[in-house]
Amino acid sequence: MALVEHVEAGDAGNSPLAGTNGHFDPDPQTRHRGGRWKPGGLMDSSGRGGTSRPGHRQTADEQLLESTELAEPSPRAPELGAFTHTEAWRVLRIQGEFVYGINALAEVGAAISVFGSARFGESHPMYADAQRLGALLAEAGFAVITGGGPGVMEAANRGAYEAGGLSIGCNIELPFEQAGNPYTNLAINFRYFFVRKTMFVKFSNGFVIFPGGFGTLDELFEALTLVQTRKVSRFPIILYNRAYWSGLIDWVVGTQLVERTISPEDLDLLVMTDSVEETRDLLVDCYRRRNWLAGKHSVRADREPIHPPEARATASGPTADGE
Repeated sequence: MALVEHVEAGDAGNSPLAGTNGHFDPDPQTRHRGGRWKPGGLMDSSGRGGTSRPGHRQTADEQLLESTELAEPSPRAPELGAFTHTEAWRVLRIQGEFVYGINALAEVGAAISVFGSARFGESHPMYADAQRLGALLAEAGFAVITGGGPGVMEAANRGAYEAGGLSIGCNIELPFEQAGNPYTNLAINFRYFFVRKTMFVKFSNGFVIFPGGFGTLDELFEALTLVQTRKVSRFPIILYNRAYWSGLIDWVVGTQLVERTISPEDLDLLVMTDSVEETRDLLVDCYRRRNWLAGKHSVRADREPIHPPEARATASGPTADGE
């Protein structure tokens, strides 16, 4: 928006003109970079007059199409691209990445996102379970979305891919060059974590969280936060492998709930299971009923009684004044 405002202001004669390649000239007395036409119509030593005339105000098209001359001929001039690393251009790249991701996923129907460690190889039990789940989800009519990398992500994609389903990988540019796995029908590469995470939430009808590291925890707690604060409608969030997740849930119940930083009802947002078949069945049932009611399957049901009734002044629901 700022760029548009600057251009409109320049066209209206209310601010300095935009210089070549989108640079805005801070000096209102200078018409062009490179010292071309100056006030009074003088040309620089290059002798190139271009299309400008004395007192001529450039149009937006001229500003866009005009090239920049160097002091000496050179086929490359990296310094001319420096402006593309500014915040304004970064915002445009972010906007473009949102459009790119949404366009790529626009025709995806029912889909489940599967998260988990990139460090589990084919010999790990979680790899086999994730592969099996991917196949079951594909057979049930779901697309499978993962972060597109190795480990659990590869396994879930592989299961869906080999079962003839739609297997989607949303990969991320990382310093250590995470490579996309080969078991996807649709692979999308992102620069920005927050754009990628938006795609997971926007195009998924449920999350399955396998054992994983900080990135897996990030996806888990962001999903919980969005549902708890009602930024999105409730959707299934299933923790796979009780042995791995029980310690975390013990802390949530024994510390957060005791300190009343969450409410007992918040534990209904989560399910723990050791069964890929149960995982599939819960997701299918929820999708068909268009409602996520964990009921007897929830973490709260696992931990009852969890807190005395007076703790039910919730930390997540609306306040008395409706805020």
